[in-house]
Parts: sequence; C-alpha cells; structure tokens
Amino acid sequence: MSSLSSAPRPTLSVQGLAKSYGNRNVVGPLDFSLAPGSVTGLLGGNGAGKTTTIGMIMGLIEPSAGSIRVFGHDMARDRYSALGRMNFESPYVDLPHRLTVRQNLRVFGLLYDVPDIEPKIEELADALALRDFLDRQTGKLSAGQKTRVSIAKALINDPQLLLLDEPTASLDPDTADWVRSRLETHRHTHNCAILLASHNMGEVERLCDRVLMLKQGVLVDDDSPSNLLARYGRDNLEEVFLDVARGRVGGVSE
Repeated sequence: MSSLSSAPRPTLSVQGLAKSYGNRNVVGPLDFSLAPGSVTGLLGGNGAGKTTTIGMIMGLIEPSAGSIRVFGHDMARDRYSALGRMNFESPYVDLPHRLTVRQNLRVFGLLYDVPDIEPKIEELADALALRDFLDRQTGKLSAGQKTRVSIAKALINDPQLLLLDEPTASLDPDTADWVRSRLETHRHTHNCAILLASHNMGEVERLCDRVLMLKQGVLVDDDSPSNLLARYGRDNLEEVFLDVARGRVGGVSE
C-alpha cells in the first residue's frame, strides 16, 4: 500500500473557495486542508477575509464558488453529518444574555445531542473555572468571564474540528494562558484539528504548526512559523505579519 493511500483523510478540505459581493471579491479562491490533530493559524489584517472564510466553513455564509468538505462530507449537500463533530468560538458572538451560564451550556449540549449533559457541564465548569458564576445570567458577566463561557460552549460536544476567532480576547494573561493549555489538551485528547484566527502573534507561535497568511482575501503564504521567520528574516511572527500587510518581503517593499 502506498504512503498516499494510507494517509489519514483531511479533517477539513477547501478547494477553490471564494466569496464575492457583486463585483467585489472578498475571499479566494482558497485551497487548503487541515490534518487531524493539527493547529493552523489564519492570519491577516482587518478585512482580509478571515471571518468570512470561517463563516463559509460553518455554513453560515454561502460561498460564491468552490467546495468545503468536513470529515469527507460535502458541506453544501450533507453538512448535518459533520456539524455535530465541529464547533466554533468567538468572544464577539454573544450567547443569550437572560439565560444563566448553566442554562446556555445545557441548551447547546442538547442541540449537539451530548449524552450525560449535566456531568459534562460540571467537567467544563471545573476545567474553565466557571463554577463561581455557573448560575448567573450570562449578560451579567464580565468580558473575560463571557469568553470562558464561550470556550466552554465550543468544547461541549468534544469537537474534532474547532474553529476559533480570537479565542482569548478580553482575557488577562494568566487566564489566556490557561485557556490555551485547555485547547492544547483538547487537541491532543481528541485528535482535534483547529483553525485559529488571531491577532495575537505570540498565541499563534505557541499553538500553531502551520500559518495561512491572507491579504485582501488572497492566500499569500502558507508555511510553518519557523519557516516563515527564516524566509522573511524576522525574529517573530508580528514582524512577518507587518511585512505581509505592508507588501514587504524580507523587510524590503515590493
């Protein structure tokens, strides 16, 4: 058997993915795939197409062209076979404010058909330090507390594909580090592929084994953090990010 035929099926495969509004192209065409257990950073400035790309993968935005396959399922035709094994987190997407944290987690657990939902809520409450406000209305939480609840929601179904949009925004450095450790643990215990959109370059360097660089919706680079640092002759990903955003290669303007 060849090495090609024995290779694991990609968790996510995107081919020719594009989104346009009228004559304005917003994303793509993009081609990339995520291997099981990998963590891939999706980087780009504001308006680069990161959130639109994630929205298309989730099925919230209809692509103008291309295909998305998750666990081998075509998301245009068979998305419900894949949605139960994936999840999404963004601190910019609010959970219902009038429900308590426990009620929110219970609702999402039921939506994902999670067995033994109450023990799962207790497990997440301990892992993400939610217990002090588990029965408080979500709308009365601080920004950092809401972010931790949002992470708990994203892990409620033990996903094997996790889409993260600025997952540690509003968290203090200690709590943010704790959340990253929890995500790393989930990655390893569930062989979960993670697509991470972030402006925190230190976070990307710590978590990601691969980085996709977007500029105006176009994929302009795709490599490991170490290879990007070497190619651009930089000491950290923030400097690489600025080079890409400003059209510089190796610190020289194109």
